[in-house]
Order: sequence, then C-alpha cells, then structure tokens
Amino acid sequence: MKTLVLLSGGMDSTVLLHKMNREQEVLGALSFDYGAKHNHRELPFAKYHADLIGVSHEVISLDFMAEKFASGLLKTGGEIPEGHYEDESMKQTVVPFRNGIMLSIAAGYAESIGAEAVTIAAHSGDHAIYPDCRESFMQFMGDAIEDGTYAGIKLLRPFIKMRKEDIAREGEQLGVDFKHTWSCYKGEETHCGKCGTCVERKEAFSIANLPDPTVYQSR
Repeated sequence: MKTLVLLSGGMDSTVLLHKMNREQEVLGALSFDYGAKHNHRELPFAKYHADLIGVSHEVISLDFMAEKFASGLLKTGGEIPEGHYEDESMKQTVVPFRNGIMLSIAAGYAESIGAEAVTIAAHSGDHAIYPDCRESFMQFMGDAIEDGTYAGIKLLRPFIKMRKEDIAREGEQLGVDFKHTWSCYKGEETHCGKCGTCVERKEAFSIANLPDPTVYQSR
C-alpha cells in the first residue's frame, strides 16, 4: 500500500517510518512545525531518517497554533512540567486537537501525491493525557478521512495498542539509530531527563532491556 508517514523525528514515528519502509511503499514523510519548544530539535532528525531511506520529507508550517492555541508545549506557553508522562501535570502539554488538524492536512496531501494511506505512530502510552491519540478518536478520524477523499485514504495506526518499550524493541529489530531521534519537550541542547517524555524514553529502553544512547542532563 502506498503510504504517507507522519514523522516528527521522535522515537515512535521514526520506528514507524522504518517499519512502513519494510512493509509498505512509502511515498513520503510529512512533518509539522507548529511552534513547539522542541520542533527545532526534532525536525532535523525527521529529515535525517527520511533521507536515510530515500523518501521526500516535507515540513508544513502551522504558525497559527503557536499564536492562537494555549499549551505549555508551545513556545508561547509556560514551563514544561517535570514528572511521569501520565501525571496530571502533563496535561499542560496537550495542544488542543493537534492530531485532528495534522491528520486532516495529511489526508489532503496524501491524496494529492497518490498515496492510499496515512500512517501515524500514536501508541497506548499516549492515551492517558492525549484524547486525540486514543483509538476511539482514530476510528472516527479514519472513517472521516476515508469517506472524505475520492481515493478512500486509509488511516493506519499499527502502534495504537503497543507500549513504548514494545516500539523500542521493534526499532531495535529494524536497526533504527535511536541516537538520531528526539523526545525532550524542553528542546534544549540535550535531553533534560526530567520531563514526561524524557522519563518515558528512559523507561522504554530500560523495560525493553536495551541500551539507551541518549545523553541526559539528569539521570
């Protein structure tokens, strides 16, 4: 199946890109610059992996989200909370309806380039705080995309029932270079080691019993 991969440059979407490259025909990788504090750290890694497998990498700017939306994840928001990914405080990092907006754009772009599917790396660990990562949402969104495109674009989400450690294991099997991925929401020179995404990243490698190549400010 000809597919367009949503690629942020993080662990999950990078593993997804390499998985789809093995199992499907990847027509391209699509990233979004929506004013998140860590976009400038993620996007070069997204390009790195797209180049690695020889597919086009497009970045779409969504400046209006940083200007108009309220979220601690955005450059216009407050401090990134520290703690576990599933802590109540991490809801401050939710960007309202982010996946809905990005998937809508991706569907139009996918149909324009002749793709048959859009693929997203949402996984079970996202469900606690991100409503637009849950299967209930993905089901409705997938139906809307398929019904709303002449090509009947499918929404693939192969990781939706998987935990991050499972994705790490799959990435290891695929030979993914995790050094060239980014997770930290703070977007500094190195991973902070304390925010929810850093904690989740560390846990994933630890539970999967895999070496963690990430340099953290704090262990």
